[in-house]
Amino acid sequence: MDPRWNLFAASTLVAALTTSSALAAAPPDPDHQAMLENSRQHIPLPPWPNGDQAGMGNTQGAGTWQRCAFHMARPDARTYELSHVRSANMPQSPFAAPASSEFDPTSGIPGTRHGFNTESVSGNVGGQGTQLDALGHFGHLATPWDGQGEFPADELRYYGGLTQDEVKPSADAPLSKLGVEHVPPIVTSAVLLDASEYLNEGEPLAAGTQIDKADIQGMIEAQGLGWRGLQPGDVLYVHTGWGSRWDDEDGIYYGMGPGLDYDTMAWLAEQAIVLVALDNPFTDPVPEGMLSGESAPQGVPDGLPFAIHHHNLTQSGIYQIQNANLGEMARDNVWTSCTMILPNRTQGAAQAPVRPIAIGSPTRP
Repeated sequence: MDPRWNLFAASTLVAALTTSSALAAAPPDPDHQAMLENSRQHIPLPPWPNGDQAGMGNTQGAGTWQRCAFHMARPDARTYELSHVRSANMPQSPFAAPASSEFDPTSGIPGTRHGFNTESVSGNVGGQGTQLDALGHFGHLATPWDGQGEFPADELRYYGGLTQDEVKPSADAPLSKLGVEHVPPIVTSAVLLDASEYLNEGEPLAAGTQIDKADIQGMIEAQGLGWRGLQPGDVLYVHTGWGSRWDDEDGIYYGMGPGLDYDTMAWLAEQAIVLVALDNPFTDPVPEGMLSGESAPQGVPDGLPFAIHHHNLTQSGIYQIQNANLGEMARDNVWTSCTMILPNRTQGAAQAPVRPIAIGSPTRP
């Protein structure tokens, strides 16, 4: 067995915690354990070769498909939609032009019996609603930009050390590397952790709340997943409860939110998960006033307020989905599942709308 598995196994050993009845899960299935052990033989582990553009997507393949198939074959499994319905009146991101749809009149073709309907979509489609970030979505500078003069884009570095010229050779060009077309089909097992229940008695976490490594490990134990932990190639879903504000008319959903603690990301990279998704707009913690420059998250490096984006997209190659719809799956205590994530393959796009689904067995009566 690859000795690196000892590191992965050791990192999932956490102290025993009192299991919350609301989070309790059934004892591990011996067949499930045997399948996980077998799947490990078929999952590549980092580091990846020079010039890689897939990041943790390299973990996907026979091993993750085997784990997915296990959940799909359960007789009580059901499908969960993990995306929000896209529409012109969904919440508006402050970082994207509004997305709008125009619906055309029903048309016909002379001399035929056909009638058809069409529509067109405009605006920043990839940055709105439930969407996936490609690795080329974020770059980084050696030092913070002071805001004076033109933004020094030529000094940016991206995942794998790629330069601006290599990734985006001109201002109006699509991404030459690290675009969404390089995201492989993500078909794997998923772990859902219910931070809302574990940290706040089922209520949405407050804006700016940071979910740290101890919280992640505590939820794994409390939900009866200590025997399993996080496996390389897994998707990690974190339910914060913030998604319940999606339809609020006060506009608070995109103004702030809870997120992951910066130091958590190095540990998640050690687990070699392929993707992390929260039911919030940022993945990062955004305290009230952060978007207007009046506050910043605690514990992030200087000049990196969106440090989770930075680490995932430019350092570890972990993909991320924003605005996941996790409420129903959390209510049913579906802690492990098969998940399938297939973003649109738009040439050179930095983001893409996505419709993730999960197939798993409810454990809450």
